[in-house]
Amino acid sequence: MNRRLPVAVLAVTLSATLLAACGSTGDAAKAGGDSASSGASAGTAAGFPRSVKHAAGTAQIKSQPKRVVVLDSGELDDVTLLGITPVGAVSPHMKTEGGFPNYLKDKIKDTKDVGPMNEPNLELIASLKPDLILSSKVRHAKVYDQLNAIAPTVLAETTGFPWKENLALYAQALGKEDEAKKALADYEERAHKLGEAIKAKYNGTMPTASVVRFVAGPTRLYAKASYSGVVLKDVGLTRPASQDVDKNIIEVSAEQISQADADLVFVTTADDPNKTKESEVQQTPVWQGLNAVKNNKVFTVPDETWMSGIGVQAADAMLVDIAKAAGVDAPK
Repeated sequence: MNRRLPVAVLAVTLSATLLAACGSTGDAAKAGGDSASSGASAGTAAGFPRSVKHAAGTAQIKSQPKRVVVLDSGELDDVTLLGITPVGAVSPHMKTEGGFPNYLKDKIKDTKDVGPMNEPNLELIASLKPDLILSSKVRHAKVYDQLNAIAPTVLAETTGFPWKENLALYAQALGKEDEAKKALADYEERAHKLGEAIKAKYNGTMPTASVVRFVAGPTRLYAKASYSGVVLKDVGLTRPASQDVDKNIIEVSAEQISQADADLVFVTTADDPNKTKESEVQQTPVWQGLNAVKNNKVFTVPDETWMSGIGVQAADAMLVDIAKAAGVDAPK
């Protein structure tokens, strides 16, 4: 039997990855002038113009961006974390009915939907007169030149696992490095405190945690090299053998779903449950035989935070879900 956890929202949140990425700002500054260098340290409007090296080239940003368009859900989490309401954004790519994430709805009331993600509306983006566009090569390398002709465009290499490095890159483009470092540091401190509380609750031994996602196709188990895998590692939870690998996902059939078993099993469903094998899998003897199912330790959690969020705010929502599943207080 599944327990449904509420969608938790927000907070704010650090890491050595940001320090390293902000250090790279100095390298970009050498290509773009002393003003970029001063901006890297100050993170204020005084740091513009600046040059920002990214996965597709170097962006020349004349002044601190105010009209930002984001073309993926991680970028949406990042810019709103840093106090910016984007003028345009796309909804999560597996959310076929459209609509922005509910956990950010209070921060994006005036944001225009410029999707779909796979083919963003370039004319609409141009009409919004952005001064910065954020995305990744894995999503929009094919239209990079067109986007860059509209406004300076900064692309991360990919999404998901390197979400902390991506935050550092986007913060550099926005002139908000200090804010990003503090937000990430605060989040990591909360994750560590949650891990300590869980460890105490479990008499010094961390429970195992598994992440299952039902999609239109083979069921997915999320391993260490994934967004949710990073958050679980930040908390200190251990992983079952099937997911204790440096991969993003492992696809399994209904007969292989025993690989999902753990002390705590978190389940998400991508978009329309009728398009997935969720019902089919959960009716099998293999699923019913999982220890987590027998012990009532399977928890349904929001896909939009655990999978699509890919940022500090979504990670904070995950911490609340994890705390409730483990039977401890959520970190403040």
